[in-house]
Amino acid sequence: MKKALITGAGGFIGHHLAKYLKHKNYFVRGVDIKKPEYEKTACDEFVLADLRLWDNCLRATQGGFDEVYALAADMGGMGFTAFNHAQILHNNSLMDIHTLEAARQNKCKRYLYSSSACVYPRQMQADPEVVPLKESDVYPAMPDDAYGWQKLISERLCMHYSEDYNFETRIVRFHNIFGPLGTWEGGREKVPAALCRKVAVAKLRNTPEIEIWGDGEQTRSFCYIDDCVEGIYKLMQSDHKEPLNLGQDRMISINELAGIIANIAGIKIQIKHIQGPQGVRGRNSDNTLLKQVLGWEPAISLEEGLKRAYAWIEDQVRWP
Repeated sequence: MKKALITGAGGFIGHHLAKYLKHKNYFVRGVDIKKPEYEKTACDEFVLADLRLWDNCLRATQGGFDEVYALAADMGGMGFTAFNHAQILHNNSLMDIHTLEAARQNKCKRYLYSSSACVYPRQMQADPEVVPLKESDVYPAMPDDAYGWQKLISERLCMHYSEDYNFETRIVRFHNIFGPLGTWEGGREKVPAALCRKVAVAKLRNTPEIEIWGDGEQTRSFCYIDDCVEGIYKLMQSDHKEPLNLGQDRMISINELAGIIANIAGIKIQIKHIQGPQGVRGRNSDNTLLKQVLGWEPAISLEEGLKRAYAWIEDQVRWP
């Protein structure tokens, strides 16, 4: 039986990954400052600990782990990241530096770091019709915000640990992961969850107007959580040590995304565009290297993923 440690196991991706690894007969220890909010954890052990603290990281990584999935982060959608730069840079830097070094000292065999598409230069994402971003586009560096800068620095740290200490590291760059059992209200939710909530409220209250920040023509690609955890696992088992995109390569505007969700809900909506943080103007994943390295790419369509996510979020809205 292989042993895996998941930091951030109380969060969205970490919770789903724990279930995935248990199905593969892993022993799983989860560590987070909080337990999963919407469902009991699948972890064999769940440790409540603040991973900004060195001693907690040292204890968490003890136990002879074959794989460490470093998913812990202080994060959220644009409603959070646009206004909390210092907090994000401070907290995530401490967690990443301490967890990586603790895993090395405790002789964990492989370490996967969860980075983000936010590492890519802002000037390459200034138009909605953006050219898909390939991994080599990250330099010369100019991420859009503190979250992206911090992720990029931790990528470099992992690569140097691999070079200097012969410590096996893997780096994944997530592109807008979504699905059920994740944050859907309160300010930290990302756009698919926020729009599912808004459409569900419009449906249940029979008030068709929903609000979207900006003109809604900003573009993104969205990857369903089941594809995400499968991709994480495949990358961890591979020999690829350089950063790798993980996301869908279908680009869509936020207005179009709202329309798809409304169709799933079976209602017509009226969009009201208001001021609010929008992030970069356009972003899409180039999956060429992903397919070459893993012989695989995400397979769940946006419509199918949104159907699953919307059904769960409508239930949360209906039965708070």
